[in-house]
Amino acid sequence: MNGYTELNMDLTKAQIAMKEETRRFAKEVLRPASIELDKIHDPAEVIKNPLFWRTMTQGYELGYHTIFLPDTYGGLAADPIETNIILEELGWGSADFAVALGVSCFPAFFASMVPTETLIEEIIEPFCHCRDASIIGCWGITEPDHGTDILCPFTDSFHDPKISGQTRARLEGDHYIIDGQKAAWVSNGTIATHCLLFPHIDASMGMAGGGICVVPLDLPGVKRGRPLDKLGQRALNQGEIFFDGVRIPREYMLVEPDSYESMLDITLSTANAGMSAIFVGLARAAFEEALAYAKQRVQGGKPLFAHQMIKHKLFAMFMKIEAARALSRAAMIYNYNNTPPLIQYSIAAKVLATNTAFEVASEAVQIYGGNGVSREYAPEKFFRDARASMIEDGANDSLMITAAHHL
Repeated sequence: MNGYTELNMDLTKAQIAMKEETRRFAKEVLRPASIELDKIHDPAEVIKNPLFWRTMTQGYELGYHTIFLPDTYGGLAADPIETNIILEELGWGSADFAVALGVSCFPAFFASMVPTETLIEEIIEPFCHCRDASIIGCWGITEPDHGTDILCPFTDSFHDPKISGQTRARLEGDHYIIDGQKAAWVSNGTIATHCLLFPHIDASMGMAGGGICVVPLDLPGVKRGRPLDKLGQRALNQGEIFFDGVRIPREYMLVEPDSYESMLDITLSTANAGMSAIFVGLARAAFEEALAYAKQRVQGGKPLFAHQMIKHKLFAMFMKIEAARALSRAAMIYNYNNTPPLIQYSIAAKVLATNTAFEVASEAVQIYGGNGVSREYAPEKFFRDARASMIEDGANDSLMITAAHHL
């Protein structure tokens, strides 16, 4: 398969070349590495495997870890449609590596929103100039007792003082002291060098009393848990992080309670829009595999594709993917260019795209028949990876409730 037909007819030659280069990387590097690492039973062995680090390093060499960063500091400087295309192609190759590379830039990305000389020198530029995956970011927000409820800005429950986070930061002089724990769902959690941490500062404000800071993870008081053993996206390292009296300069606290809710809104809009593009890519991968298989697999004396029912299934899959891509791009383009963002559109894009990925991957398994449940064929992995996406970055059902508050 040569991939999908691009309906955005106004892409420049440079953008088309960028798309083709990313697809090549996804096909030749990400997909094979992701499939090979998926076979490893112990997730702790995945992050010891040279293949994992070679793949991450190749992503860094091409600058995909700086996708959200401006060229002012050496970032990829992709505009919204370019970002969407890159993330879709990376997701087509490997949703797990696409998420790992995307979230890796979060500490530098948020620091670039409030740049100071210190942040530029110590966080932003070192990250942008890194090409060997020796500097890796993670996003520490989910807690053992708080999942998607920590992602509900501007809702009533978010201001309830009876509900507050488990990771706390208190100001002492020129430093913040951090105590608490982030749950096992921190992407890149056990391999990251820096964490974009969301602690709570003012418990009287409920969840709205939070902050956003950068925490170098080599500081005294930081400990990690084991990598999480999970259903899908097994090449995406995830694990818990513990903070015991960790001291960071006040300048590393990028956002304090007075602007926390608005910045969380931007965070969720950015992350959900990115997720939508990645999982449009996964849905497309499952569709393309199923279409190719249907054209060569013979049943009842003719290729599966010659059966009307299979054609109907495949066209339904095609329609869902095109609809998900259209919403994903529209939401990303609007929300990257407007403040405040319309969070309901990013959430709608994430929910539609991840639901689509799951439905399309499920149909791909069905079209493959018995082979579909065999680990020798790709749809089984796509199915597991897609199922995880309906919970990560906010469980879809809970996100829909948050988005509904903005209708």
